[in-house]
Amino acid sequence: MTDEQQQPASEALSYEQASARVEQIIRRLDSGEASLDETLALVKEGKSLIELCADELGAVGAALEELRLDELVSRLENEAST
Repeated sequence: MTDEQQQPASEALSYEQASARVEQIIRRLDSGEASLDETLALVKEGKSLIELCADELGAVGAALEELRLDELVSRLENEAST
């Protein structure tokens, strides 16, 4: 499978699916049974999946921060009106 074939598939994965696949990749690499070519392909796929997971976590973190700011603004507005 080429990088071009893997990339769209990894983008379609959920965080949980991508995380599970990274775990599979790590187990395969740890087994020592992968050939050099397979190792290279697995490392590239793993890197792509880890980046996808990091982006997902970043988006969730940003959404939570925005929610906290919205709550803070609401509290401040309520305190100012009393």
